Amino acid sequence: MLNRFRLLGLAAALALAAGGLPAHAAGKAPLKIGFVYVGPVGDAGWTFAHDQARKALQAKFGDKVKTQYVENVPEGPDAERVIRDLAQQGDGLIFTTSFGFMEPTLKVARDYPKVKFEHATGYKTAANVGTYDARTYEGAYMAGIIAGGMTKTDILGVVGSVPIPEVIRNIDSFTLGAQSVNPKVKVKVVWVNKWFDPPKETEAATSLVNQGADVLFQNTDSPAVLQTAEKLGKYAFGWDSDMAKFGPKAHLASAVVNWAPVYEYETQRVLDGTWKPQQIWWGVGHGAINIVSISDKVPARIRQRVETVKAGLKDHSFSIWKGPIIGQNGATVLAAGAKADDKFLHGISFYVKGVEGQVPGK
Repeated sequence: MLNRFRLLGLAAALALAAGGLPAHAAGKAPLKIGFVYVGPVGDAGWTFAHDQARKALQAKFGDKVKTQYVENVPEGPDAERVIRDLAQQGDGLIFTTSFGFMEPTLKVARDYPKVKFEHATGYKTAANVGTYDARTYEGAYMAGIIAGGMTKTDILGVVGSVPIPEVIRNIDSFTLGAQSVNPKVKVKVVWVNKWFDPPKETEAATSLVNQGADVLFQNTDSPAVLQTAEKLGKYAFGWDSDMAKFGPKAHLASAVVNWAPVYEYETQRVLDGTWKPQQIWWGVGHGAINIVSISDKVPARIRQRVETVKAGLKDHSFSIWKGPIIGQNGATVLAAGAKADDKFLHGISFYVKGVEGQVPGK
C-alpha cells in the first residue's frame, strides 16, 4: 500500500513545494487525509478501531475527502519517513495514531506548516499540531466492575503493553473498578513491552493464569489474551473493539474505542477553515468509549452497576478518580473528596493499592 501512495501527481507536488497549500485549499480536489498506524488493520484491536473510524469518515464526507493509510509503522525513524511521505503527497490533514509518533509528527510538522497534524495520545502541540485521545480508563473501570464481580480466586491478571501513563492509568482504573464491588481483589501485571505481539501476549496471559488469575484484562492490541482465556477455561475482555467472537465462552465484555466522532470533528474544522490545535480527550459523554457485549453470565446486579456508572460518566455526575485513593505504597495519592484533574490523570505513573509488582523503570 505504501508504494501506491507514492504515485504523486505533478499538481500535488507543486502545491506542496516549500510547505505550500494542499491542493484542496484551492477547491480543486478533495481534502486528502492520511493515517499512520502502528499495527496492522487486522489486529482486531487498536489499529482496527482507528481504521473503522477512517472508513466511517470517508462514508460521511464522501467525495469531499480522500483517505489513505499506512499500517505497521514502527515507533522510530520509520515513522518520520512515512509521515513526511504523506505530507509530500499533498495530504492536508494527517492523523498519527500512536504515542511513539509524537516527536516524528512534530518534526515533520515544522517542515510543512500548511498541513494540519493530529497526534493520538500525545501531550505536545504546535501551531499546526493538535492532540486527541479517548478516555480509555473509563472503559477499563467498567471492565473492572465486571471482573470484580466474576472472580472466584480474587486474583485478576492484566497483560500490559508499554508502561506509559496511559496504560498505567488503565490498569489502576481497572483495579479501582474491581475494588468497588470486591475490595478483596488483587491485580497481577505482566508487561510485554509491545503494543502488538500475539505470541508474547499469549505467554503473558498463560503466566497470569498460572499465578491464580481467573479473569484477565489487557492493554494490548490483539485478541490473544481472550483466546488464551478461552483455551484455559478462564474469563477475559476485549479491548479497543468488540472481540466477543474470538472467545465466546471466555468473553465477559469489550471496552470499545470509537474514534469516529474525533475524526469527523477535526475533518469538518479543516473543511470549514476553522481548525486550530486543540487537546481533545473524549470519553463516554462524547461516544468515544463504551463497554459492549456484556455476557449473560454476568450477574444482574453487576450489569446494573455498570449501567449506573456509564450514565454517571456520560452526565459527569460520577468520577472514577475521586479520593480517597491510596497508592500501592500505602500513601494517599488523592485526598478524600478530591477529584483528579486532567493534569493529574495524564501524569499517573504509580500503581494503586491492590496492584502487585512494580511499575517498570521505578
